[in-house]
Amino acid sequence: MTPITPLLQATQQAATAVRRLSPSVKTELLNRLADVLAANSAQILVENQKDLDQMPAEDPKYDRLKLTESRVADLAKSLREVAVLPDPAGEVIINKTIEQGLQLKKIAVPLGVVGVIYEARPNVTVDVASLCLRSGNACVLKGGKEADFSNRYLVSLIQGVLIEFDVPKAAVTLLPPDRSVVNELLTATRYVDIIIPRGSESLIQFVRKNSLVPTIETGAGVCHTYVETSADLEKAAAIVVNAKVSRPSVCNSLDCVLVDETIAAQFLPMLTADFAKWNVEVFADETAHGIFQNAEYTNLQPAQPADFGREFVDYKCAVKIVNGLDEALSHIQTYSSRHSEAIVSQNQSLIDQFLREVDAAAVYANASTRFTDGGVFGLGAEIGISTQKLHARGPFALEKLVTEKWIVVGDGQVRW
Repeated sequence: MTPITPLLQATQQAATAVRRLSPSVKTELLNRLADVLAANSAQILVENQKDLDQMPAEDPKYDRLKLTESRVADLAKSLREVAVLPDPAGEVIINKTIEQGLQLKKIAVPLGVVGVIYEARPNVTVDVASLCLRSGNACVLKGGKEADFSNRYLVSLIQGVLIEFDVPKAAVTLLPPDRSVVNELLTATRYVDIIIPRGSESLIQFVRKNSLVPTIETGAGVCHTYVETSADLEKAAAIVVNAKVSRPSVCNSLDCVLVDETIAAQFLPMLTADFAKWNVEVFADETAHGIFQNAEYTNLQPAQPADFGREFVDYKCAVKIVNGLDEALSHIQTYSSRHSEAIVSQNQSLIDQFLREVDAAAVYANASTRFTDGGVFGLGAEIGISTQKLHARGPFALEKLVTEKWIVVGDGQVRW
């Protein structure tokens, strides 16, 4: 027996109790949890501060780790939103009688035990628990050591509510923060039905290479915004600045601006005031570098090849000048992580081509990539943004936490 095997066994057993909960009881449970989070907001912040005290404020992960009164309120609000979403488990997908007289149904059923590995994001603890419970799943959480105080307190609140509803507290299990348990989790094929990594590219690749349990990627975001010749430049500047600075530590933030060469000299100086306000470090190709220098922008570096295709998770971005849509599409195809990509243009034909040809989970015209989010899309909370193509793509939320089961009812039929 490995050290975490008893925990995984208990979670697997608790999954049965979760499956038995009616949709109305699950709604009541999540609303109760929202009340508990709100009532304990002050202590949540105390525990979170213990984690923050161990991380330098300049660390790009600091913003992801930080909880505030408004962020806790948002978590409670998200719980209430998930509580009223349609329960995906039990949906009848196919219902028919086949030639042999058999009654055939295909129904949606919970996955079972969902394992999630994540880093300095205590909000994920609540999001995953709410989505799994609403869809009839149990979950095993492996958070990072950076958020251990926050995660342990949040899970204690969740487990307290589970006990109130006569659900075993193991239905939401927090594993030790030690990295040594990751390999054990990734090979626990008897107890865990799916693994979802959420975090850095290195974490995701490690899970892909080492997991024996089926995996769904929630990929790193390398997001581009292409400003095309016909763009409304004021709108384009607002979109680019928002996508970069509104919350640079998240996966839907901007990493690279592609600008058509015919408007670059006019457009790039329009970014400098806001970029300077937020102290954005720009990694510019040769032409863009000269334009920024002429505009007296000082937080500037010559772009290196590695700066394209780089997820900055900070107040940093790359800028590249391109000759038309085809070159922009080629660059995105080469460097995109297939998360979120945007075009700013007034040419409908080019917009249609961009939306059609860019291979990403979410593609935008004349809007910031920051909208890629399960809550914003009306899906409630999310476990992450899936950048793969099988089972789920885009915000991985409630609707995708189920699989299928065939129900066949007969009256003595046999087949020779």
